[in-house]
Amino acid sequence: MAIVHLALDPCSAGLHEITAAVQRALDGTGVHDGLCTIFLQHTSASLLIQENADPSARRDLEAFFERLVPENDRRYTHTSEGPDDMPAHIKAALTATSLAVPVAEGRLALGTWQGIFLFEHRTRRQRRQLVLHVGA
Repeated sequence: MAIVHLALDPCSAGLHEITAAVQRALDGTGVHDGLCTIFLQHTSASLLIQENADPSARRDLEAFFERLVPENDRRYTHTSEGPDDMPAHIKAALTATSLAVPVAEGRLALGTWQGIFLFEHRTRRQRRQLVLHVGA
């Protein structure tokens, strides 16, 4: 078993593939077969497993969430950090802050078109922290 902390550089709002960064962190654990739990230590971003081949899938998802949870809704009361603050929390609540991915032969056992994505919900760039728990 291993615990790995992974810091992600600040990025703009939207979906950002982090599969390679997670795999590099996994490589350092020596775990050959098991389970990798990926936990995001934030309440205004989330994690998704999504298609990584066609960028239009990402754009469509981003646009859908913008329509579903718009900024500047006068009904929001939690606005101390700006107009994107409460929408970011809602989007994170509708998605996930942790994922579990099998590890087979030292590799994340993702499907052909699957990638792990950080879904950044804030417009202000922030460093994000992941904790990986890898067990055999």
